[in-house]
Amino acid sequence: MPCAAHAVAVRDRLDDFGDTEVALVTFTGLAAAAAYGAERHLPFPVLVDADRDAYRAFGLGRGSVWRVWGAKAAHRYWEIIRAEGIAGLHRPTEDPLQLGGDFVVAPDGRLAYGFWGEGPDDRPSVDELVAAVRQAAA
Repeated sequence: MPCAAHAVAVRDRLDDFGDTEVALVTFTGLAAAAAYGAERHLPFPVLVDADRDAYRAFGLGRGSVWRVWGAKAAHRYWEIIRAEGIAGLHRPTEDPLQLGGDFVVAPDGRLAYGFWGEGPDDRPSVDELVAAVRQAAA
């Protein structure tokens, strides 16, 4: 699933996006996508792109094993083990190498902003997204 902290940060600043339509796109199953949105109280739709057509259309590739499972990931797993014990670790249920991104499509349909993540936790700041939305609407 997408980076939960990023989705929640967007949710918490949704008013800053004005009347822009926000959606989260994932390739997970419908039930998991619905649960993800409900658990985080997301007021915007969580859309499923099971075949990853949108991922390909936006040029979102897959990360390297080292980038996804490297030092940063090892540190995060260590934090989980310290806080929750080994029971806090779960096997991935999706493709952990699939990279994500954030995009702003202008009212005229053109891609006004694109952020192509280099790892599973690589996302732009909400301030950057808000600025891109405002510029696209201008």
